[in-house]
Amino acid sequence: MRCPWCSADDDRVVDTRLADEGAAVRRRRECLSCGRRFTTFERVDELPLWVVKRSGDREPFDRSKIVAGVRAASKNRPVSEAEMEALAQRVEDVLRERTTEPTSQQVGLAVLDQLKALDGVAYVRFASVYKGFEELGDFEREVGLLTKTTKPKQRG
Repeated sequence: MRCPWCSADDDRVVDTRLADEGAAVRRRRECLSCGRRFTTFERVDELPLWVVKRSGDREPFDRSKIVAGVRAASKNRPVSEAEMEALAQRVEDVLRERTTEPTSQQVGLAVLDQLKALDGVAYVRFASVYKGFEELGDFEREVGLLTKTTKPKQRG
């Protein structure tokens, strides 16, 4: 590591701590040439996430697109910007666990899965665009799936 003051590359680590909720390591260093201290951070260099479109084209995953879609579906709903950002992060995390090249369909389904728990109305709105609803029956079917609950069987 080069000293930002004198450019020497000989230093010693004075202190090490976790940062960003364990996602990074913060190191306090002291230059052995000039004696000044500086801080460095170490993070895992994540593999890029590429989305495979229906056409076969690949494009970098863009979390802001998910937030924009959720924002549109959540318009006039009690969903905060922080909840939308957290949802987008959870979608990205789920996709990263599965593959480095999810399909656009996998992205859409992951968003729907997260929206279902966040807000039912926003879920139906998003589903109507994502699944291309064309008639009232499409909405009725989706709401039925959303509200479907089965009672556990009674053991007798």
